[in-house]
Amino acid sequence: MFFNHTKSGGLNQPKGGSPRKKHKEEPFSASLKSNIDTFTKLLGHSSDLEIKPFASDLAPEITMSLVYLSEMVNETTLNESVLRPLMEEDQQAEERSNALIHLIKEQIIQVGSTYCTDSIEEAIDMLLNGYCLLLVQEANSGLMINVSSKEGRTVSEPTTQTVLRGPQQSFNEILSTNINLMRQIIKSPDLHIESMVVGSQTRTQIAMLYLNGVASAEAVKTVRDRLEAIEVSGILESGYIEALIQEKTYTPFPTLMNTERPDAVAGGILEGQIAIVVDGTPFVLLAPVTLFQFFQTPEDYYHRFDIATFLRLIRFVSFLISMLLPALYIAVTTFHQEMLPTTLLITLAAQREGIPFPGLVEALIMEMTFEVLREAGVRMPRAIGPAISIVGALVLGQAAVDAGIVSAGMVMVVSFTAISSFVIPQFNIAISARLIRFTFMLLAGVFGFMGIVAGFMAMLIHLAGLESFGVPYMTPLAPFNWSAMKDTFIRAPHKVLLKREAANKINRTSKAE
Repeated sequence: MFFNHTKSGGLNQPKGGSPRKKHKEEPFSASLKSNIDTFTKLLGHSSDLEIKPFASDLAPEITMSLVYLSEMVNETTLNESVLRPLMEEDQQAEERSNALIHLIKEQIIQVGSTYCTDSIEEAIDMLLNGYCLLLVQEANSGLMINVSSKEGRTVSEPTTQTVLRGPQQSFNEILSTNINLMRQIIKSPDLHIESMVVGSQTRTQIAMLYLNGVASAEAVKTVRDRLEAIEVSGILESGYIEALIQEKTYTPFPTLMNTERPDAVAGGILEGQIAIVVDGTPFVLLAPVTLFQFFQTPEDYYHRFDIATFLRLIRFVSFLISMLLPALYIAVTTFHQEMLPTTLLITLAAQREGIPFPGLVEALIMEMTFEVLREAGVRMPRAIGPAISIVGALVLGQAAVDAGIVSAGMVMVVSFTAISSFVIPQFNIAISARLIRFTFMLLAGVFGFMGIVAGFMAMLIHLAGLESFGVPYMTPLAPFNWSAMKDTFIRAPHKVLLKREAANKINRTSKAE
């Protein structure tokens, strides 16, 4: 939709500082009227553009103007913290033009985030972000004052990643709120935050968070370079960023993780990952990531190690089932019936009696039907969604069996496959399994077990060649790392993990020295 590639904006807005400039920008004029005309023209005479000329007792003979977008600012803050101090100042200043602006910034204005700018483009960027601009006659710069007012959801429970035991908070669509949540969890000066703006039209603010000394400097540089290299007209969700900075485009496996849970992001940052927070979306990206991290959840560390290990193994098994079970069923019923016990073979043969389609076609019909039902359930209003599920799962499934279109065994296989895919905690890796499943089904329908084995080997070779920001995707299996295996397929007790963390810290320190 917004992949009309153009030059991205050049704004980097650290809190309390001025934006970083990337190119030469148009300067202010010393004429107040000329500056106002320029802003009016560049903003297209917008109906929400407010220009308030006034005279302050601070310098009665000098005309000043406030420029802002009425829908983006908090009127109360503007009146109480900007206009009132300027209007009620009872002492006159001797400074003029730029010196007067600096005096107002340092002694009069009661808003924390203020800075001077001499660039028209930079001022417009900040007006669009809810700042107001104070212009002074004969000054060739302006004072940007943060009086922004953003509407958004309050911090609530996660909706896509439910929590049984753990913090009941999720990110929302406001960047500052999300960064605040991270600061509340990681109260360390080593938590570094780098902000920038991406999108020539949407001017979307994004922030890169990492723990200095823990995150790989090379990975931080790679992420920063890729973010700064993005040239796109609009960013509407973090999925755009994910698609534009990932290692390989043509792979079904995700090389970045997304989550709406602050504790998951905090855990990743503490382990050396880099978080990318995008304004306007509750989904935060984490990189680099390995395949096995998609099967881990923060609850793994809140439960006992034996329970967490059992649940983690269940997820790996479910992932394999969601990819391979229909293919195995097709291969056995089509090519390798001798592998089944006689009783089971007779039962399946009786079920398939009268079915007009081969196993592959039967499976494709059922899988496509289920995918349609799942998509319909997602798109339907919440009040209708459960009804779609009941109609699809009970009425349609039973009717298909009674009509002799599919066998009861195939319905069971497809249903168990679908349930297994829901066990995987990360939605993007579950989607990958759904796509790969169809490939395995085709291979099984044509070549039987040989096709499945060949496809599985090709998938492993592809996974071994993947990287996520310089980290091999199959780490710690390939390259093999015995120490990291204690928190991969199993979750070792916390005392063992603390010893491993201490050993890793010593290694990092010795390398730094």
